[in-house]
Amino acid sequence: MTYETLALDTPAPHVLRVAFNRPEVRNALSTAMAREVLALFQGLILDPGDTRCVILTGTGEQAFCAGGDLKERNGMSDAAWRAQHVLFEQAFYALMDCPIPVIAAVNGAAFGGGCEFALACDFIHAADSARFALTETRLGIIPGCGGTQNLPRAVGVRRARELILTSQVFTADQAADWGMVNTVWPAPLLMDEVLKVAAAIAAGGPIAIRQAKRAMTLGVETDLKTGLAIEVEAYNRTVGSADRREGVAAFNEKRPARFTGE
Repeated sequence: MTYETLALDTPAPHVLRVAFNRPEVRNALSTAMAREVLALFQGLILDPGDTRCVILTGTGEQAFCAGGDLKERNGMSDAAWRAQHVLFEQAFYALMDCPIPVIAAVNGAAFGGGCEFALACDFIHAADSARFALTETRLGIIPGCGGTQNLPRAVGVRRARELILTSQVFTADQAADWGMVNTVWPAPLLMDEVLKVAAAIAAGGPIAIRQAKRAMTLGVETDLKTGLAIEVEAYNRTVGSADRREGVAAFNEKRPARFTGE
């Protein structure tokens, strides 16, 4: 399908780049954008096709995503606000449920829902100019698309409480120091470096990559014994695959593996 608020391309084999594409409003999250994010990631859940890694970023140099579009929300009734937020929730949940890895390449401001988008990805790389904040309490609301859950898991409960309750803006370097951001790059290098990481992921066995993500996502929320059982169940899903046989054959034949996802 075609998208009005998202720009899609394939900058490397098996790598899908998705850019929030409303630069005139700093890529703010609108109802239309939420519908398109939901449709895109529901499609990847149902059938990832040959996509093995997704990069999520923003169009332009100023913003990754500035959060909810407050001009669109101005004057909304309570019922309309709640209905819109259900759509927002489902879009974020589809992103978090995506079976293939999603890397946030945060190229600028990631405020409110934009910060929540980054937190919903598997990990984050950021430009040194990027800024983050969960500013919802300044609007009389709270983060409602995973922020109160994903931020504490990324930076620790006490740090997250301070950031959310004060609406504090923080830098990419601070986010890296706290464990929320994996790597900070000079802005001109961000996308090239993220593409290297995405290509490394895409070079792995697609079934193995998806199962490893599944094991970590489910296992980290439970006790060690249960997590180990989840890991073994995920491992066994790779054993009967053609990719497993190809990976071993390629190693022994000293050549790159040609994975098919089968």
